[in-house]
Amino acid sequence: MKKSRLFFIPAVVSIVVTLLINLYFNSKNESNSHSARSILEKTPVLVSSSQGLPLESLDFTYAAEQSVKAVVHVKTKVEYSTASIFDFFFGYSEPQYYSRTLPVGSGVIISSDGYIVTNNHVVSNSDYIEVTLNDKRNFKATLVASDPSTDIALLKIDADNLPYLSFGNSDDLKVGEWVLAVGNPFNLTSTVTAGIVSAKARNIGVGSSFSIESFIQTDAAVNPGNSGGALVNTRGELVGINTAIASQTGSYIGYAFAVPSNIVKKVVSDFIKYGEVQRAYLGVNILQVDHQLAKEKNLSTTQGVYILNVYENGSAKEAGILPGDVIKSINGVEINDIPKLQEQLSQFEPGQKITMDVLRGSKLITLDVILKNTKNTTDIVRNSVTKALGAKFQTARPEDLKRLRISYGVKVIELTPGKLRAIGIKPGFIITSINRQPVKTAEEVEVLLSQIRGNVVIEGVYPNGMYAYYSFVN
Repeated sequence: MKKSRLFFIPAVVSIVVTLLINLYFNSKNESNSHSARSILEKTPVLVSSSQGLPLESLDFTYAAEQSVKAVVHVKTKVEYSTASIFDFFFGYSEPQYYSRTLPVGSGVIISSDGYIVTNNHVVSNSDYIEVTLNDKRNFKATLVASDPSTDIALLKIDADNLPYLSFGNSDDLKVGEWVLAVGNPFNLTSTVTAGIVSAKARNIGVGSSFSIESFIQTDAAVNPGNSGGALVNTRGELVGINTAIASQTGSYIGYAFAVPSNIVKKVVSDFIKYGEVQRAYLGVNILQVDHQLAKEKNLSTTQGVYILNVYENGSAKEAGILPGDVIKSINGVEINDIPKLQEQLSQFEPGQKITMDVLRGSKLITLDVILKNTKNTTDIVRNSVTKALGAKFQTARPEDLKRLRISYGVKVIELTPGKLRAIGIKPGFIITSINRQPVKTAEEVEVLLSQIRGNVVIEGVYPNGMYAYYSFVN
């Protein structure tokens, strides 16, 4: 009995000591925790949650289902010619024409009665256009109008009760927002990929000097065949038309670009109302503001668009804009660079009024600007150049350029009574320059010929390789 008491006493002492040690450290931890809470309450730190986004916020099924039904496959038939070697010795003769059908891209139905938006480069060289709907029906499409400057074209098919996409507001898109790209890459119909908006108002230099580039950049996978397809937000609204990829291989490597829906909507509206795009101009020479220009001109900002010169009778001149002003916003939309300025101006037509904020020295001034056309009027312009010339043009095809060993040109595909027929130009002639200025698109030919007054010299080459020069007074 005594021996068991001897063992019992040390055990009790051990338990008591353990309890005392635990009490001490618990009180210490509570004190440290209280101190930490006090510091957090006093210090402005960001606290992030480890809880992820709810699954329903990442559900793209509705947007995908709506988009797939409204995206079509665009196929074109192109004609190409062959020339005889005897033409080099005995002069020009009529070439032999052949045709082939190519699956070239995608399109987006924007109305139940069959209007379809696609890229100009998808259909610009076509002699016949066919679209295949998601339900496998085929229709011949008519080209309503096209605009190389924005790379947008409008098609029409004879059909009713079609599924279509509604336009969203591309100005509301945020960098980091989820989007879907829907199209027909590599002839794989109804393909949907997802990504985020990587940047806005991108200028990547894929067009000519007349091009308007203010692309939405996305990392949604886009490949050849996606051109003309839909870029949609998670609500299933059309926010862009997929147009280009940045790649050294021709396939997707992480960068894709779409024309913003606000530009597309304006262009399409003009096509339907006027048959061509109505351009609004400020009448200014501009420079991109950066650190170097800000230092050189002693500007108080490193962002915006610098007014280098103001044209007489132009919109800017009449509104009171001066050389040295910096454009900061249009109708409340911030303007940080030239692509953003182009994007905003492309949404208006001559005669419309905009509110512009300009920085003059250190003072921000708000001005009302009535936009004008290239002729410095507010009239709607209907191009009569094609009728006066008596010709229809199309951008020369790559195979023609390669065969003739030229880098660019515009082909005369049809002649009616007019100036070009009168001076002896024949169908098939590829115009390479006008008054020594290179021309790469049909629009450039029409714009240049509408602006030149006096003697006009046209240089080019026929399909047989024979070079020719023509001249007339405009």
